[in-house]
Amino acid sequence: MTALSSDDSPVYIRLRSTIAAGILRGDYRAGDQLPSVRAFAAEQGANPLTVAKAYQSFQDDGYVEVRRGVGMFVMPGAAEALRVAERENFVTTQWPRILGHIDLLGLDAHDLLERERV
Repeated sequence: MTALSSDDSPVYIRLRSTIAAGILRGDYRAGDQLPSVRAFAAEQGANPLTVAKAYQSFQDDGYVEVRRGVGMFVMPGAAEALRVAERENFVTTQWPRILGHIDLLGLDAHDLLERERV
C-alpha cells in the first residue's frame, strides 16, 4: 500500500497515511469497516497503541465512526473530505519542500514532469 507521508514522519502519521491512501484509492469506501487495530498493527508490524492513535485521528477528523463492539467504519463523504485535506497539506507543506529540493539540485520542474510521462 502506498502511503502519503515520508519515511521520516512519526510512525502514527505513516500508519494514518497508509489508511488515508486506501480510502482515497477506494480500498475502503463509505460504510466499509477498517481493519481492527490489532489486525492492522500485525499487518504493519506496529504497536497497537500507535495504530489506535492513527485511527483516533481519523475519528477526530470525522472520517470514520466507531460502533462500539463492532469496529471503525468509513463515513459517507470521507474520501472527498480527505482528498481536500490531503491536497491542502501537499500544497502548503510538502510541495514547498519538493520545490526547494528541485531548486537546490538545479533541476527543471517542467523537464521532470515530461520525464515522468515518458
